[in-house]
Amino acid sequence: MKKYILLSAVAVVAGLVMTSCVNDLNVTPIDPNLSLPDEVLNSVSAYEQVLAKCYQGLSCSASKGPDSDPDIQGIDGGFGQYMRALFYLNELPTDEASTCWNDQTIHSLHGLSWSTSDVFVSAMFARIYYQIGLCNEFIRRSEASKFADNDTMKVYIAEARALRALSYYHAIDMFGNVPFATEKNSLGSTGPEQISRKNLYDWLVGEIIDFTPDLKAVGTNEYGRVDQGFGHILLAKMYLNSEVYTDGEEKDFGKCVTMCKQVIGEYPDLQKNWQSNFMADNNTSSEIIFAAESDGVNTQSYGGTNFVIKASIVSGNSEWQDALGMNDGWGGLVVTPEFIDSFDDKDSRKMFTDASEFLDPNSEDYDAQVHSKDIIDDKLFTSGYCSMKFTNRTSDGGYGSALNFPDTDYPVFRTADAYLMLPEAEIRENGSVSADGLAAFNAVHTRAGLTAVNTVTLDQILKERGHEFYFENFRRSDLIRFGKFTTSDYLWEWKGGVYEGEAVDSHYKLFPIPSGEINANSNLQQNPGYTKK
Repeated sequence: MKKYILLSAVAVVAGLVMTSCVNDLNVTPIDPNLSLPDEVLNSVSAYEQVLAKCYQGLSCSASKGPDSDPDIQGIDGGFGQYMRALFYLNELPTDEASTCWNDQTIHSLHGLSWSTSDVFVSAMFARIYYQIGLCNEFIRRSEASKFADNDTMKVYIAEARALRALSYYHAIDMFGNVPFATEKNSLGSTGPEQISRKNLYDWLVGEIIDFTPDLKAVGTNEYGRVDQGFGHILLAKMYLNSEVYTDGEEKDFGKCVTMCKQVIGEYPDLQKNWQSNFMADNNTSSEIIFAAESDGVNTQSYGGTNFVIKASIVSGNSEWQDALGMNDGWGGLVVTPEFIDSFDDKDSRKMFTDASEFLDPNSEDYDAQVHSKDIIDDKLFTSGYCSMKFTNRTSDGGYGSALNFPDTDYPVFRTADAYLMLPEAEIRENGSVSADGLAAFNAVHTRAGLTAVNTVTLDQILKERGHEFYFENFRRSDLIRFGKFTTSDYLWEWKGGVYEGEAVDSHYKLFPIPSGEINANSNLQQNPGYTKK
C-alpha cells in the first residue's frame, strides 16, 4: 500500500461505531455525514478501504492532515501518534535516546520514574487500544457480511487480525496484564476483562499461528501490507520473549530457532547498504518485512520518521537539515555516551554527529553550538551527540518528495532481526550457538564493515542488537530480556534520574495501566509496584 494510504479513501470507516476496548477513549468520527455502515460497506473494495484505515492508524494520528482532528479526543496528535508514542516508551527509557525537551513528564521516561498518570504512557495505551478496537470492528463486520466467504475478504480479515496481533504484542510487551477484547466478546457496561500476561501470550501465539496461513505468501502482497513473513517474524519475537512474558513458565527458544530459520529462508538477502533501510526510498529494501508508511505529500504525521529525523536536527541550521533532507529541525533527541562508546570506530552504523561538520569554525558561536558527547545538562540540546541514521535523502543522493515531511517509512520488522534472534535463541535453548547461528550473526556483523567472529556470547548479541536496531523501538525489550534494564549491571547517564545513572526498582520493567483506565473499568487491577497517583 506504499504511497496509497490516501486519507479520503478511508472515510467510510466513519459509519462504524468504533467502541474502544477502553471505555474512556472517545473516538472521533472521521466523517459525521456518514452514519450507517450498510450504506458504504456494500462491496469487497469498500472493505478494503476500511482496512486501509487499520494500516493508516500506525502512520497518522488523524485522517485529514498530520494533526487536524486526532482520531482520539484528548490524546495529542503529535506525541500521541502510534510510532512516536512507541519510540517514547521503548527508546527514551534506555541508553539509546534522551531528550532535552521539557514537555510535561517527558524526563520521567529517561529517568525511569513515571507514574500511573503519565501522559505519554496514557497516549501509547490509547493508541494501542484504538488500533485493537478498529481491527476488532473490521473483523466483526467482515465476518458477518455477505462477502465473508470471498477469498479476497478472507485475506483482508487475516490482515486485520495480524495488525491487531501487532498491537497486542506491544501491549503484552509494555503493559503485561491488559484489557482483552476481540471481535467475539462483548465489552459489557464496565469495560473488557483483564487478561494475565501468560494467558495473553498463549492466545497471541495461537492467534498468530491460526491467521498466518490465510495471509498472502511472502512477497506476493503489496508493499506496506502484511504477508506470511510478518506472521513468522512476529511469532519468532513472541517465542524469544516467552520467558519474560510468562514469568518463566514458558521458554520457547527452540520454537524461536525454527521460526528464525524460516524467516531467513524467506528473506535470504540483507541490504548491502545498511542505511538504505532508513532512507526516503526504503520501500525498495529487500530486508524490510513490514513498515509504518510515510509520504511527504499523502501520509503526513508529526510522529513516525518525521519525528525521529526532525528531532535529531537543530532548527535554523540549513546545512544539517539538508544533510537529512529536511527543511526544519526540532532539536530534541540525543544519544548517551555509553551507547556511542560501545561502537567500534570501523562500524559503519556509528552514525552520530556533534554537529561540528555543519558549523562555521570561525563563528563566535561555534563552541556553544558544538555538541558534547556527555549529556551534562539533560535539558540542553547540545548535551549529547545526535543520530544521522534516519534520513529523507534517497540512496542515490536525492531527496524525498517533500522537505517538510519525509517519504521514509518506519521499519517495524526487518530480516536482520531474525538473523540476530537465531543465535540468541540457540544460546538460550542449548547454551551454545550453531554454525547456522554464527553465520547469521556474522552476516549482520560483517555488513557493518567488521571482522567475522569465531564465537558469540549473549553480551555480544545484545551489543550487536543495539548497533543494528537503535531507534527501531526494540531497546527497552532487549535490555529487559538481558537483565540490564533496571539493574546496576549496566548504567547510562541519567538512568534513574541522576547524571551518573543508577539502578531503579524492578517494577519499571512494566508500564502502569493508566489511572484513568483503572478508574473507568472496575475489571482492571494495576500492575505491581504502582499506586494510584
